Amino acid sequence: MTSARAILVPPESPGTYHCVSRCVRRAWLCGTDRETGRSFEHRRQWVEDRIHELSEIFAVAIWGYAVMSNHLHIVVQVIPEASASWNADEVAKRWTRLYPRENQDSATRAQALAGNEERIKELRKRLADLSWFMRRLAEPIARRANREDGCKGHFWEARFKCQTLLDDTAVLSAMAYVDLNPVRAKVCDSLEASEHTSARARIDVISKNRQAAECALGPVLGLPGFGVQKMSQADYLELVDHTGRQIHPGKRGAITGPPPAALARIGYTPERWRSQVLAVGSDYYRAIGTAEALVEKAAEIGQKWLRGVVFARYLKKASG
Repeated sequence: MTSARAILVPPESPGTYHCVSRCVRRAWLCGTDRETGRSFEHRRQWVEDRIHELSEIFAVAIWGYAVMSNHLHIVVQVIPEASASWNADEVAKRWTRLYPRENQDSATRAQALAGNEERIKELRKRLADLSWFMRRLAEPIARRANREDGCKGHFWEARFKCQTLLDDTAVLSAMAYVDLNPVRAKVCDSLEASEHTSARARIDVISKNRQAAECALGPVLGLPGFGVQKMSQADYLELVDHTGRQIHPGKRGAITGPPPAALARIGYTPERWRSQVLAVGSDYYRAIGTAEALVEKAAEIGQKWLRGVVFARYLKKASG
């Protein structure tokens, strides 16, 4: 049974979420359709470009993303306090960029919009709203794909899947799960080869500037956000690569030497961390976090429990 999105994602409240949007009618977002042999690989860039564009408009920080053959993963932090600090001119400028109009000067339109106090108040909220972000990510891609396919109708499922990430480790495990999607799906066998993912984006930045490897781990796009864990970009990529070699033993290379230092820093053994990452897509459902955080979240939304409490308790016991 579905539930109101506002229960898990309270309007005007900060939070970080793992979202998944899937295609319908057996549509292929990207890749090659095995039945027709038709390639839609070029659409991956459409989606990645759109994520980049929206990260410059909405009050969000993008921590991870992966564009798969028929679905999209994204880890996004919503930061209402950022949009609350924008003046009317800034809000109007961002909104007119989000909804451009042909044959109309955007600067003139933004100036007129900025003078409407009530409208600006509403738009400021929308620019820090997860559902509006996901809607504006999906709609242009759907229209463009439908034109290319010569058809009409829904391209995406009506509701995107959403998991609330309740603590730092939940955010980190969701990031790793998303970055490893192509590896788990056996689309590729290395992070370097996982195109159109946030892991590849981080690697590309480091390849252009080696000093970036030692920078603190932060969002790959958008606003600065908050610190997830006390680790560098290089630490994170090493951790994800190590995790991938456990999840997909057929990858090139072998796990040698001690586990990544980042594991000890977050208090996980390799086995426990592997279980935590895989659980993002199976053992948790509406929220990810410690057993205590899940119980607290359940009470907050008026439920007796949330799926994942038992698993979280098992992980805690296994580590003890």
